[in-house]
Amino acid sequence: MGKNKISGGDLRKLGYEEGKAIGIALGLVNQNFKKFSKRKILDTMAEVLHAPDRYYNDPILGILANAIANKPVESNEAIALLKEGKAFSIYGAGEIEPGAIAQMQTALRLPIAYRGSLMPDAHQGYGLPIGGVLATENAVIPYGVGVDIGCRMCLSIYDLPDHYIYEHKDKLQKHLTKHTLFGTGREFEQPLDHPVLQSHTFNEIPLLRHLKDKAICQIGTSGSGNHFVEYGIADIIDPDLAILPGKYLAILSHSGSRGLGANIANHYTRIAMEQTPLPKEAKHLAWLDLDTEPGQEYWQAMNLAGDYASACHHQIHDKLSDALGLKPIAMVENHHNFAWKEFVDGKEYIVHRKGATPAGKGVLGIIPGSMTAPGFIVRGKGEERSLQSASHGAGRKMSRTQAKKLITQQELHQVLKDHGVLLMGGGLDEAPSAYKDIRSVMAAQQELVDVLGRFYPKIVRMDT
Repeated sequence: MGKNKISGGDLRKLGYEEGKAIGIALGLVNQNFKKFSKRKILDTMAEVLHAPDRYYNDPILGILANAIANKPVESNEAIALLKEGKAFSIYGAGEIEPGAIAQMQTALRLPIAYRGSLMPDAHQGYGLPIGGVLATENAVIPYGVGVDIGCRMCLSIYDLPDHYIYEHKDKLQKHLTKHTLFGTGREFEQPLDHPVLQSHTFNEIPLLRHLKDKAICQIGTSGSGNHFVEYGIADIIDPDLAILPGKYLAILSHSGSRGLGANIANHYTRIAMEQTPLPKEAKHLAWLDLDTEPGQEYWQAMNLAGDYASACHHQIHDKLSDALGLKPIAMVENHHNFAWKEFVDGKEYIVHRKGATPAGKGVLGIIPGSMTAPGFIVRGKGEERSLQSASHGAGRKMSRTQAKKLITQQELHQVLKDHGVLLMGGGLDEAPSAYKDIRSVMAAQQELVDVLGRFYPKIVRMDT
C-alpha cells in the first residue's frame, strides 16, 4: 500500500490491545482500504474501536467491531474448499500410503493453494502430510510447516580415516554422553551463549518474550523421537564438497527448535484456526495471511526458530569437534519443516516443506536412512515439478505404535550387531525395520538430486 500502509504499532497507538482485533483490522485494511489515505484509514479504525456497536452489522467492518466488543460473530461458517484441487506431482507413489495422498489432495483444494508435490518418503501427518510440499499465495500454514519448526540435518566431516572410529569407539561414546542431551524438556545446567539468543525478535513479539528463558536453557540440546547425534563414516564419491573422494570420520545430527518451535507452532495454529475456519478434514491447514499482524509475527517467529535450530546443531558439533581437537573440513546442513519465499512459474509463492529437503539447483543437503542404513549427501537439480524439493529421509512404513508391537528387542539387537552399530538410547519405534528402504526412496528421486557421497552410522545416540 506504500505510504498509506499501517502497522500494528499504529493501531496500538489508537488504543487497540494486543490480540485478535489487530490482526483482523490489518487484514481488512489490506483487502478493502488500499485506495484510502493513511489518515482516513486510522480515523476509521479509531471510530470502530470507540463505537463498535455502530458497526456490528457492517458488511466489511462488522467482524472487527464484534472482535473489539468480544461479541461472537453470528455467522462463523467454514471457508469452502475448491471443488477441484490444483495439480501436484508424486514421486515413488507405489510406496506412499493412501492417507498421505488424500491429505495432499485436500491441501490442493485450499483457496490459497497453487501447486504441490509429494516426496517418496511421504506418510500421513497432521494437515499437510510429512513429505508434502505446498506453494501458497501470500499465506503461511503453521501446520504446513510443522510443530518442530526448522528441524534440520547437519553433517561434519573430519580429516580422519574411517578406521579411527573403530580404534576409538569407547572415547567417542564418552564424547556423545558428555556433550549431547536428549528428551522433551531437557536442559543443560550451564548452557552456552549464542548470538541467536540476542535476536531483537525475542523482544518484539509477546509470545517470544515468554519463551526466551526456555530457549536459553535448551540451546544445544536435542529432542526425542527420531532425533539423533551419531558418529559414522562419510564415503565421498564426488569432489563437489571440496574434499578428495575417500572415507572419513563424520558426525551427523538431526533435531529441531525444541520447546521454542513447538510453542510457536501451537500458538499460531490456534490463531489461524480462529481466523480461517475450514471444514473438518482440512482444519489443520488453517492459514495466516502474510499481510496481517499474526501472519507477520508467525513469519518472524518461524525464522527465529529456524536460526535457533541451526544454533543447537552448531553447538553440538562445536563441542564434539573440540573433544576431537579438530575442525571439520566440510559441513553440509539443511532445514526441513519450514517455509520459504520462492519463485514458482515466475511469481513469488510461499513454499512449505514439511519433512522435505530443499533441492534447488546446486543446493547441498543430507538425506538420512536409519540407524543401520546409509544417509545420502546430495546436490539438488532444481526440478520444478517437485518444487525444487526432495525427501527428508527414508520415511516410516510403520507407526510408532505398530513398531512397538511388531518388533522385538532381540530383532533390534541382531540387526544392530549385523551392521556393526552401537546404539545409545533409542527404542523399538525407531528400529530400522520401521522405516522404508532408503535405497528405494533414493531411486524414486533420481531426477531430483545427484548423490555426492554416503554416510554410514556406527555410534548412535538417541533419547532413552
